[in-house]
Amino acid sequence: MYSDLENKTVVITGAATGIGKAIAVRFGREKANVVLNYFDEKQEPQRIVDEIREAGGRAVAIQGDVTKEEDVKALIEGGVKHFGSVDVMINNAGIENEVPSHELSLEDWNRVISTNLTGAFLGSREAIKHMLETGKKGSVINMSSVHEVIPWPHFVHYASSKGGIKMLTQTLALEYAPKGIRVNSIGPGAIDTPINAEKFADPVLKKGVTDLVPMGYIGKPEEVAACAVWLASSEASYVTGITLFVDGGMTKYPEFQAGRG
Repeated sequence: MYSDLENKTVVITGAATGIGKAIAVRFGREKANVVLNYFDEKQEPQRIVDEIREAGGRAVAIQGDVTKEEDVKALIEGGVKHFGSVDVMINNAGIENEVPSHELSLEDWNRVISTNLTGAFLGSREAIKHMLETGKKGSVINMSSVHEVIPWPHFVHYASSKGGIKMLTQTLALEYAPKGIRVNSIGPGAIDTPINAEKFADPVLKKGVTDLVPMGYIGKPEEVAACAVWLASSEASYVTGITLFVDGGMTKYPEFQAGRG
C-alpha cells in the first residue's frame, strides 16, 4: 500500500509480541527492512523474523533492554550495520501492572517509567541523532495510550508514563520539525493483545471494557499497525506532533452516547 516504505529501515522496540509484532509484520508486508527488538529469547524472535521475510521484507532480531542506554545505542547501530541506515524509529516497548497508588513501590514506579518513558526517550534520541548526522528526514513514532488523557486508578505509573510520552512527542516534534524529522504518537485503546489475554478471557471483564468502546468491540493489533505504517509513510508527510488515537472512540466520553447525560 505504501510503496515509499519499500527498502526503508524501521526499528521497533518490544516487537516480539502484541502490537509490536503486528507492526513488524505489517512493515514486512510493505517490503521494509525491519530491526526487531526483543527482551527475552522465550519470545521466539526468529519465528517473527521468518514471518516478516515470508511477508516480503527483510528482518533481523536484536536483543536488548530499552531501559539501558548501551542497548538502545546498539539497536540503532545494528540497523545501520545490517541495512545501512535507520529511517523510522518506533518506540513500542511498554509494561504495566495493577496496584493501588498508595501501595505502589518506588521499584515498580521506576520499572514502568524507565521502560515506557525513558525507553522512548532513549530510542528517540539515538534515532534523531542518527538522522541528523546523515541528513535523513526520518520519522519517530512513540506508543502512547488513551491513558495519556484518561486517568486510570491503580495504574498511576502507567498513566504518568503515557502523559509523559505526550509531551515528549510534542516537544521533539517542535524541536526537529525544521530538520524534516517528524515525531508522532499512537494512542491505542482496548486492544486484544497477550497483556490483556487474562482479562478478556473473563466474559464479564471483557464486556466491562467493551462497554467503554463506542464502536462496540475490542481492537486488533493489526488495526494499530495500519496506523503506524501510514504515519511512517509519505502520505503523512505534513503530520507531526500528534497523538493518533486508535481506540474505537474510547476517548470520546462513551457515557454520553445516545444522548445520555
